[in-house]
Amino acid sequence: MRVDFYQLSRDPAELVLPLIARNTLAAGERLLVVSEDEAQLTRIGEALWTRLPETFLANGKAGGPHDARQPILLSHEVAPANGAQFVALADGGWRESEAARVFLLFPPERIDAARDTWRLLGKREGVERKYWRQDGAKWREGP
Repeated sequence: MRVDFYQLSRDPAELVLPLIARNTLAAGERLLVVSEDEAQLTRIGEALWTRLPETFLANGKAGGPHDARQPILLSHEVAPANGAQFVALADGGWRESEAARVFLLFPPERIDAARDTWRLLGKREGVERKYWRQDGAKWREGP
């Protein structure tokens, strides 16, 4: 499993996720976006439809009749009804997953929890960790 830690400083998760989603779909994968915050899921859904004018990022909320067909599924739980192997944890809270790749997006106020998760995952065999931080409009890999 690969876990990418995204420390949000300039943009909220709903502005970052369309880029992650576009790259996920381009790689031939499906994405599950998880947040306990219903309002955040709504904002993410809207941003996926409109944020990148050159890209149409179809998505739906979990619990509908066509969950299995959704390329991007928005949910409160890590239960990939769409068969996603890529999971984005948009609200900054770590949840266990069987996914091949997890994106943990967290704001500055959740940095301590992210550090705890980093240490926890560092003790597990087969987990690759990457850390990304915003540097203006770009993302830089860093310590």
